[in-house]
Amino acid sequence: MRIVLAPDGFGGTLSPVAAARALAAGWATAAPRDDLCLVPLSDGGPGFVEVLAAALPGSRELRPTVDDPLGRPVEAAMLLDMSTAWVESAAACGLHLLSSAERDPRRTTTYGVGQLVRAALDEGATRIVVGLGGSATDDGGAGLLAALGMTAVDRAGEQLPAGGAALARADRLEGTPDPRLADVELLAATDVEAPLLGPTGATAVFAPQKGARPPDLRELEAALRRWADLLEPALGVRVRDVPGAGAAGGLGAALLALGARREPGAALVGDAVRLADQIAGSDLVVTGEGTFDATSLTGKVVSAVAAHAAAAGVPCLVLAGQVRLGPRECAAAGIAGAYAVADRVGLSAALADPAGELARLAEQVAREWSRT
Repeated sequence: MRIVLAPDGFGGTLSPVAAARALAAGWATAAPRDDLCLVPLSDGGPGFVEVLAAALPGSRELRPTVDDPLGRPVEAAMLLDMSTAWVESAAACGLHLLSSAERDPRRTTTYGVGQLVRAALDEGATRIVVGLGGSATDDGGAGLLAALGMTAVDRAGEQLPAGGAALARADRLEGTPDPRLADVELLAATDVEAPLLGPTGATAVFAPQKGARPPDLRELEAALRRWADLLEPALGVRVRDVPGAGAAGGLGAALLALGARREPGAALVGDAVRLADQIAGSDLVVTGEGTFDATSLTGKVVSAVAAHAAAAGVPCLVLAGQVRLGPRECAAAGIAGAYAVADRVGLSAALADPAGELARLAEQVAREWSRT
C-alpha cells in the first residue's frame, strides 16, 4: 500500500515535520512493506516556513530579530523564494513563545509581524504571503500596522501601549503605511474563516485559548469593535465581516485593510507541496493535528486533506492528540476514522511524550488499516 502521511503540527508539542516522522515511525513498525510518503503541511500557523522550506529547495531562509508578543527580541524565520517572501506570523507573535503565566491577549502585540513584513520589503520582495495562525494576540493587527508606519493614538495624541485592551482608548490612526506596499502583492494565508467580531469572531472563539478570562472577553470584543470603527475609514476598506478577518487575533483584518487578498493557508501550502498529485496515487491518506474539533473543518489542514482525498476517492484518517467530533461529523467531512492519542493513554501521557505516543497510535491504526 502507498500511504500519504500529511499532518499539521500538534499544538506546541510537535511541528508538522516532527508529526509526520512520528506517524511514519509507528506505521512502519506495524506495516514495514507499506510505501510511506511524508507530506507535512501547515495552514499558515506554526510550521508554515519549515514546511515550505522543504518544498521549495531553491528558497533562502532569513532569521531577522523582531519583537515577540511581549516586545522581547526573538529570531523569526521567513523564507524568500525568488521574489516571494513567505512570512510566518507565529514566529513573531505565536502562543508558543510565551509561558502559560505570560499569556494575556490584552497585552500581546503583532508588532513583530510588521517587522517581518518590513524585512521582506527590504529584501525586495514583490509578493508577500503572511501565514496566519497560532498567535498569542487579539490586537486586530494594530501592532503590525504600527511597525509599518500607521499608529493608533489616544485623544491626547499619545501612542497607545501594545495589546488588544488598549484599543478601547484609540481615538485615531496617524501616519501612513509603508509606501513600498503599494507595489507588492500581499496575501493573507488564513487558517480559519472567522470574521473579526461577534460570536464566531477573533475574541469569542480564540481569545480563551490565549489566556483571556470571561471578563477579558467583553473588554477585548469592545476594543476590537472600536478598532474596526477607526481602521475601516482610515484605509477605506470594510473588513470586520470578511471571512478570515478574525484570523490570528484580527491580524487578518489589518492585512485585508492594507489590500491583501485572502487565501486559505492549507490550500496555498498544498499547492506548493503538490498534495493533490501525492494523494492521487495513494491507497490511504493519514492526516492529523493536536485537537480535532469543529474548527478543524473550517479551512484548516485536516479539512483540506480530506477534501483532496475525497476528490481522489481515497479513504482519509485523522490521528490527533484529542478528538472532539463523532463518527457522523467525521463521515460528513469525508473522514473514514478519527483516533486520539489521549483516548489511548490519557492527556498527561500524550503531552509527556507526544512523538512516542503518536507513533504508538499510528502503529495501532496501521494494524487495522494496512493490507500488507
